[in-house]
Amino acid sequence: MKRREFITMLGGAAASWPLAVRAQQPAMPVIGFLNSASPDAYAPMVGAFRQGLKETGYIEGQNVAIEYRWAGGQYDRVPALAAELVRRQVAVIVANSPGVQAVKAAITTIPIVFTTASDPVQIGLVASLSRPGGNVTGVTQLYVEVMPKRLELAHELVPTATIIAALVNPTNPNTETILRDLQAAARILGVQLHVLHASTERDLDTVFATLAQLRAGALVIGTDAIFNGWAEQLAALTVHHAVPAIFQRRAFAAAGGLMSYGASTTDAYRQAGIYAGRILKGEKPDDLPVVQSTKVELIINLKTAKAFGLTVPLPLLGRADEVIE
Repeated sequence: MKRREFITMLGGAAASWPLAVRAQQPAMPVIGFLNSASPDAYAPMVGAFRQGLKETGYIEGQNVAIEYRWAGGQYDRVPALAAELVRRQVAVIVANSPGVQAVKAAITTIPIVFTTASDPVQIGLVASLSRPGGNVTGVTQLYVEVMPKRLELAHELVPTATIIAALVNPTNPNTETILRDLQAAARILGVQLHVLHASTERDLDTVFATLAQLRAGALVIGTDAIFNGWAEQLAALTVHHAVPAIFQRRAFAAAGGLMSYGASTTDAYRQAGIYAGRILKGEKPDDLPVVQSTKVELIINLKTAKAFGLTVPLPLLGRADEVIE
């Protein structure tokens, strides 16, 4: 064979190598990320989820793709979004409470990782925390369970309050449990609990007008993904109307709200990212016990308390994880 013919043949073979290698590489796995809220409100949680994936060796855009579906607070959209991800045949679906219930009802073969504020056994997501069973596992956060504690903290800060309002989303599947526990705590504290509803931003004007009529001494804001997206707006409204209020997320207190008390959502989503990565590596949901995220944070905005004319008891200040001055 002549030297020129050999070089030409070698060059042609080399040019075909990248195509052959790409043909042999497995397709990049796809994670479906389903959430009932809006992406802006959950930017820190998405970042934490990516961090969890990274800890298991997966980086979005490099060796894993993520398909995001956001309901924007419209819970009735969740089943259709879940169906989209099922049709997409993603490798694993990560969803919050409303999303995981929709996905679980639609499919039993795709692994599901949930983040939920409820007891996953009680609401029928898993058989037990240690052995979830089936294709579902995830992370449970102490949000619903700490609702009575939020009421206690509000009463501790405003002990003269005889009427305390609770803001809940009537479309949230956890609302019945939340109200049952709050009513029980209110009876123990000897306060009257008045329930207010909001499922859209338009409802907030009515909520705060009603608060003024009630002369409520404090407001406990319920656990809800929709409310997470309104943290700054809710903080501004409580300050404008001079209503001492407690919410579930730090963003509320950081934006000027009086107090926040709840689980670390970012830690829960990091754990969900770790589980999603482990499932991509071949582990089964049934072999992954439900993670109980027990990190709870109390944040007090001392500047807002002073503006309201409230003196924060020293024992309460001492229990705070963070005091904003």
